[in-house]
Amino acid sequence: MNSLTLTIGDKNLSSWSLRPWLLMKETGIAFTEETILLDRPETRSILKEKSPSGLVPFLTHAQGGESVQLWDSLAIAEYLNDLYPEKNLWPEDRAARALARSISAEMHSGFAPLRAVWPMQVLKRDIGHLTSGGVQRDIDRVLALWSESRRKFGAGGPFLFGAFSIADAMYAPVVTRFVTYGPVAMDDDCAAYMKTIMGLGGMKAWIEGAAAQTG
Repeated sequence: MNSLTLTIGDKNLSSWSLRPWLLMKETGIAFTEETILLDRPETRSILKEKSPSGLVPFLTHAQGGESVQLWDSLAIAEYLNDLYPEKNLWPEDRAARALARSISAEMHSGFAPLRAVWPMQVLKRDIGHLTSGGVQRDIDRVLALWSESRRKFGAGGPFLFGAFSIADAMYAPVVTRFVTYGPVAMDDDCAAYMKTIMGLGGMKAWIEGAAAQTG
């Protein structure tokens, strides 16, 4: 049995679950997947029993007869970075790492209008939606962060900091929102970045899983 178990919510809806799941898939960190379907009559009682916070995702790391539990996508990512330093889940360059951590923390704590008005629905495409109430401001900020990261540190590959990192996992649900509610006007570099994220094997597997859950 794998020592890491990641408990997630519905793949169509749970943006916070996608982040650590995609990070582990794309970096080859083995784990057992457990799903708690959301918005069901039994969901609240199951989460109360199993989840440290009453929410998903959470990670359980079995170590002998004991276990460590983490609940929060960014905390899980940082724990995995400590557990697997050879994976280089953050950029190696200190300045790049500082920016990657900053934009990841901003995604973690900000963009409330975008979250509220454009919830993640990975199975829908180009449905169009309002950009009022701060949504356009959030879109502009995301695109500016992508452009800055790519311009300063993206020369080594197609991701925000060249190689795939925690920062890409943190912004992957935003990419799906832009696909769902778009089209969103952006420059060629940001459009290429979106194509890169949507083309990941892990992302394709997540969307296939979402379709299976709702089918």
